[in-house]
Amino acid sequence: MKLHELTPAPGSRKNRKRVGRGPGGTDKTAGRGHKGQKSRSGAGKGSFFEGGRSTLISRLPKRGFNNVGTTYEVINLAQLEGVEGETLDRAALELAGLVRRKNRPLKLLGRGEITRAVTVHVDAASEAAVKAVEAAGGRVILSSASSETAEQAE
Repeated sequence: MKLHELTPAPGSRKNRKRVGRGPGGTDKTAGRGHKGQKSRSGAGKGSFFEGGRSTLISRLPKRGFNNVGTTYEVINLAQLEGVEGETLDRAALELAGLVRRKNRPLKLLGRGEITRAVTVHVDAASEAAVKAVEAAGGRVILSSASSETAEQAE
């Protein structure tokens, strides 16, 4: 016996019913009856439809707090050690592969250590990260939108 000679057991496979393909019981209306929403293509209202009344999710009380805050692309100090150059801006960090999502603002965090003096251009930074960069002889420059709020806070 060879692979191309294999066949299913007789009676184990059945042809699918081809509805709407000529006389034979399921022609014309194809088992959908006459007219009405359920007879149309794309018919149905979805599993959550409740006959026009308010859905269950609308009737239940809402609890908790939905924080619609800014989601940052995070960069740690330890990651900056592997990046070449004195000035590290968004373009340099993207080239080094540290920025995955280009539409998110950058935030520098203080995990790890930095041993060389670099100038880092980011949108936000933690206090620990700024202190660590300045201690190594470098500086952190925040973007215009973030720096305005930082100056007002001082």
